[in-house]
Amino acid sequence: MGPRIIIHGGFFSESHTDEITKKAKQDAMEDIVRRSYAYLLEHTALETVVYAVSLLEDCELFNAGTGSQIQSDGVIRMSASVMDGISKKFAGVINIENVKNPVQVAASLLSKEDSVLGGTGALHYARSAGFEAYDPEIPQRRLEYEAKLGLARLGTVGCVALDIQGDLAAATSTGGKGFEIPGRISDSATTAGNFVNEYCGVSCTGVGEDILRVALASKIVTRVTDGFSLQEAYDKTFAELKSFDGFAGAIALDKNGSFGHTDSHPSMVYAWFDGENLGMFGNREYTEEEQAV
Repeated sequence: MGPRIIIHGGFFSESHTDEITKKAKQDAMEDIVRRSYAYLLEHTALETVVYAVSLLEDCELFNAGTGSQIQSDGVIRMSASVMDGISKKFAGVINIENVKNPVQVAASLLSKEDSVLGGTGALHYARSAGFEAYDPEIPQRRLEYEAKLGLARLGTVGCVALDIQGDLAAATSTGGKGFEIPGRISDSATTAGNFVNEYCGVSCTGVGEDILRVALASKIVTRVTDGFSLQEAYDKTFAELKSFDGFAGAIALDKNGSFGHTDSHPSMVYAWFDGENLGMFGNREYTEEEQAV
């Protein structure tokens, strides 16, 4: 078994499901997963998840970093986290403004005693650590904000990697759901949305409040640690989500190199690569009911 990687780019409903955008997202996902795998061959899993999520943040097609959603007061605030499966160290930034790659700021906090920062504190730290000012807004997001579109905004990006040493790491980044109350906390910078240990790693996307209600990522990983197969862990945890019709998706890798993916409302965009085989999902039409979630 060699190194392998899996990434996700949120749900297609976030991009209004038009065919041109869907194709562009699929092309971007394939390019990023292949580039990230090549990077993984010479780097650790931890370094690779930061690299892969940075590429996703830099792509305007996804709701993270450049292209993030705008909150109800007209400001973009982003959240991201990174976790190392060996050291169990978790770091994150919550509602950070005016940085290009929130995941890189989160990664730099892994060596700090205070490893999860929010708001103005996160921004002050970023500037002191050398992260330059950057405006992540794109014209499309401003138009959406001004029009107050009522479509589902379920975009988050993430990555789980298994390196040549057999070590796992996970990272997740989001631009939020759009039009939320300032100060709202998503799952992406918590262990509910991003969790890994030496047995399994998980990155989530969807409605943050639903993911938090079931501690989705940490429960899947804990169940694999306790002896469940990856599929059994998915089934049991998503059954809890289903009890209140929770909206979420999750990608995973376990220590044996098995890929995992489940979503509660099938429309999640993801791609995996093991050096020979490429797997992708995200090419279907959605009902009016799904688009209105």
